[in-house]
Formats: sequence, C-alpha cells, structure tokens
Amino acid sequence: MSEIDVIVPCYQYGHFLRQCVESILTQGGVDVRVLIIDDASPDDTPKVAAELSEQDRRVAYRRHKLNRGHIATYNEGLDWSEGDYTVLLSADDLLTPGSLFRAAKIMDEHPEVGLTFGRDIHFSTRLPAPRSPLELTEHNWRIIAGHDYLQAAAEKANNLIPTPTVMVRTALQRKLGGYRASLPHAADMEMWMRFAVHANLAEMDVDQAYYRVHGQNMHVREFGTCLAEMEQRKLAFAFLFQNYGSRIPECEHLQQQVASAVARDALNAAYEAFFKGDSTGSRRLIDLAVRADTSTTSLRFYHRLRWMLRMGLPLIIFARRLLLKSRLPCNAPLHSPHLRTPQYSPVAVVPSNGTGS
Repeated sequence: MSEIDVIVPCYQYGHFLRQCVESILTQGGVDVRVLIIDDASPDDTPKVAAELSEQDRRVAYRRHKLNRGHIATYNEGLDWSEGDYTVLLSADDLLTPGSLFRAAKIMDEHPEVGLTFGRDIHFSTRLPAPRSPLELTEHNWRIIAGHDYLQAAAEKANNLIPTPTVMVRTALQRKLGGYRASLPHAADMEMWMRFAVHANLAEMDVDQAYYRVHGQNMHVREFGTCLAEMEQRKLAFAFLFQNYGSRIPECEHLQQQVASAVARDALNAAYEAFFKGDSTGSRRLIDLAVRADTSTTSLRFYHRLRWMLRMGLPLIIFARRLLLKSRLPCNAPLHSPHLRTPQYSPVAVVPSNGTGS
C-alpha cells in the first residue's frame, strides 16, 4: 500500500482545518499521514490541530513561534515528508473521496510519471456534488510528456494545474528542491514546470479536490493586482529557461511564446483597467507588455490604448455614447447593454497561493 504524506500548512484557517483533515483521513486504499504546520496563527488553529493529533495517530502537528511565511512553511513540509508520494493541501481546501488512491495508482503503475493532477471544484460553504464518477477508467486519464506540458504552459504563459489536486513523487521532489521564495504568487506554477523538465505528468479528468473560494484566500488577499500576478508569471518562466534551458527542446521558440502571451494578457488587462478608471494601472500594464515583447509597439491595439489614455476616460465614454446613439433607432434606450463599459478583473489563472489558496 502506498505511503502518502499530506502537508497541511495553516495560517488563520483554524475554522477550516478540521474539515480539511477529515477529508484526508477518510481516504481509502492508501497509508496516509497528515502533517499540519501552523505558521503562528493567532486564531484557534493550535487548539484544533492539537485535538486532531490527539484523536488520530496519523496526524502530526508543528507550530511556529513566529510567522515564517507560506513558502518557508511549504518547504518545511517537503523536508518533513517521508512517504512515497507527497501532497500539499491548504487548510481551507479538501480532497474528494478516493483522490489519493487514484493518483497513487497511476504513480505506482507508471514510474516515469513524477506528478499527477486532476480537476478541482470551486465552492464557498456547501460542497457541490462531483461532476462525474470518482473513478479511473482507461478513458479519463492520460500521461503527458513533460515537453508537451511546457509547450502548453508557454502558449498561455500561465499555470495550467490546479494545485490542490497535485500529488508528486517524493524522491523526485527532493531532487528538485523546494519552492522559490522569490515567487510568492507563482511558486507552484514554476514547480510544476520543473517537474515537467524531469518527468512525465499524468492528468485525470476526475474531480480530485475542492478549492474553497472566500475573501481570505491568499491569492486574493496578497496578490490581488493583475500587474503583480503577471510579473510573477513572467519571472517563473525566466527561472525555468535560465536553469533548464539546455534541457528544453525548442527553448527559444517557447521563450517567444511566453513573451507574446504575457504581452497579450497585459494589453487586455490594460484595456479593462482603463475602463475601470485606473489609468495608472493601465499604463503600468502597457509598460509590462512592452518589456515582455518589444514588438508590442507595432500593434494597432497598443497605439489605440495609448491614444485612449491621452484622451482620458470621460471623453472616450462620451464619444462612444455619441457613436452608439447615432447607430441606434430613435426610440432605443440610452441604458442599452451596448453602452455598458467593460468591467476590470485580473486575468484568470488557476487559483494559487504560491501553491494553493
């Protein structure tokens, strides 16, 4: 039976901790151990964690005297893990029934696979039902060559793997090292690409974890700006190419794909920021686009954005209303949906806290 260590970092999530741990302890078909690391939480985390460790010998608990931050806490968990496989699960997230068995079965049967992942279900309070049967068949999972994953990630310049669903081979994790402190928002994304350089990945078309959405999620609380998120994605790829470029086929082509994707996303976000009234943010996003890919300055969209910023939002909205009004029938209401301005929101990424929530 596979031995699996599930690291549960916790900071101020004491009210979520018990449900998280119970979703791990009820996993069948595997020998599981839960490693709770409390990063000096000021809430009731110590009480809940102590109770859990007393109630079940499979639960181990550590508490920091001082807050060390999430990356240091994750890496401490990786050093602590001794099982065949390792999972990192934020204390506000949950595993679906059978999640560990499904992932471990693939890892057991395919030693060339260094990392498995599946789908996550977003929820807030009430757990929704899984979207399909929670079992593996010959048709609902596949092995992805490492280079193929890197190709797909470069095309999007983004994280393609839901972190709560990931299981890694512990021996390979030790070889690759821990998460990068310089990537607090993209450490998971960079780690998965590191695995892809050294091994194949396995993807399951099965719900493997529940991702809890709430106002205190780390990626919302600390990394809510679109600019910071894009800068981190760009830096994650820079680390990848700097450290492993010689091992990546068509590395220069992938670098150009990343540059183009970052520039594209930055310009789109700049457009949305402008219509939210954030002209400063819009300018900074345009600058990021140019830094990512200098050919951006040859695009018509780039020059259009620059012109819009020179004109200012009130004048642009006024001009758009006049133009649209001239195209509408005389009796068309001015509150027509056609007159609504775009709403600004960060470019969508797989929710991440540097690894999870």
